Amino acid sequence: QNGMKKFWDFMRTHDSVSILIFNTSRQCFVVVKQFRPAVYMCEVERHHPQVFKNQNKEGFSSLENPLPAVVGVTYELCAGIVDKPGLSLEEIACEEVLEECGYRVSIADLRRITSYRSGVGVTGSRQTLFYAEVNDQMRTSGGGGQPEEGELIEVVEIPLGESMKFAYDETFPKTMGVIFSFMWFHNNIAPKLPKK
Repeated sequence: QNGMKKFWDFMRTHDSVSILIFNTSRQCFVVVKQFRPAVYMCEVERHHPQVFKNQNKEGFSSLENPLPAVVGVTYELCAGIVDKPGLSLEEIACEEVLEECGYRVSIADLRRITSYRSGVGVTGSRQTLFYAEVNDQMRTSGGGGQPEEGELIEVVEIPLGESMKFAYDETFPKTMGVIFSFMWFHNNIAPKLPKK
């Protein structure tokens, strides 16, 4: 524009799937909690902006008083990247539910909610959101992801009755997917649940 070059930020990445899991045995949502380096670094920048001002090409200066790792932990839907050629989105979603949360679900157990763009400022990748109902009998392991891939995942249950309070409570760092999917559930599934 006007003879000036424009530069765009762009990072190539994979599309992904995410799954809203509802345990009907205990009337709770099953989400995951994990450390995210990008979230941690944003908190470092917020609390210690001098670290980024003094950076050089070799790396960042070290912090005398580093922040605790917990500031980089977020609550998220079970999710995974689409990086296995030959597998459908549904098959990848089933694998992620088993690996991260320990529930064995089939493609027939999945309901596609929608797909949307995530990380539009940098990646522009597409995420497809599914819904799955599980029960205690479908749990075959403790989940936790795959440590050999660097995953350290904690499975967390959010009771249905507390879910909307959780969604809006800013003291629990969470992704927009959690908030959106809880709202979707309350609009589309909750009205059909048996009244207690």
